[in-house]
Amino acid sequence: MNSISPNLNIMIKASEKASKAIIRDFGEIEKLQVSVKGPSDFVSSADKKAEKIIITELEKAKKNFSILSEENGSKINKDKENVWIIDPIDGTSNFLHGVPHFAISIALKSNNEIVSGVIYDPIKDEMFYAEKNNGSYLNNKSIRVSKRKNLEDCLIATGGKENYNNSLTTRRSGSAALDMAYVAAGRFDGYFQKNLNLWDIAAGIVIAKEAGAYMNDIDLDKKDKIKIMVSNNSVSEKMFKTLSNF
Repeated sequence: MNSISPNLNIMIKASEKASKAIIRDFGEIEKLQVSVKGPSDFVSSADKKAEKIIITELEKAKKNFSILSEENGSKINKDKENVWIIDPIDGTSNFLHGVPHFAISIALKSNNEIVSGVIYDPIKDEMFYAEKNNGSYLNNKSIRVSKRKNLEDCLIATGGKENYNNSLTTRRSGSAALDMAYVAAGRFDGYFQKNLNLWDIAAGIVIAKEAGAYMNDIDLDKKDKIKIMVSNNSVSEKMFKTLSNF
């Protein structure tokens, strides 16, 4: 593994530990689809279980750091300037339907800047991670955004029920975290969505930036209703102009 900070190492270990429980729960989804009770409560319990594992691991190492998480909300500790931002299962609808496309997302916000992030796809065993000024990686290999220069040749990810110029070739994968990771890895050329929560995209912000992506300014004090547009630098001007009314 390339040289990483102790904090990022903690985040990677926490996501790996939580992934074991998530994979086990995902294996039970098919049985639950035909149960009388249905799977929705199960997904919630899977989220909470994974989040508890992640928080426990993070607090072992940095008990004073504050926490913002999808299930438990905001927890202000002694250290208010360092905040773990956690989404235990980004892509819960996919998880619920047995679609193997979801991820664990953990970011560290320090002095109002995302300085490190991990997005782990446990089914494909793909670990995307980055630290400020240290590049982006997928399973220890450096990644960069795509080099496509013509917007008409690009594949752009989105989510929700957005209204936009239909000249874009788009895909809806169901996971904001993985959409941003895929932009960083050059699989998607861009991504846009609105009405997002901070934990959906926090890790993706630093992973995409460190891979050379361009994105709009994100107010990290906001926890919800966030709009994001991100792409490689070659098509950013054209893409952002196309999405001017988005």
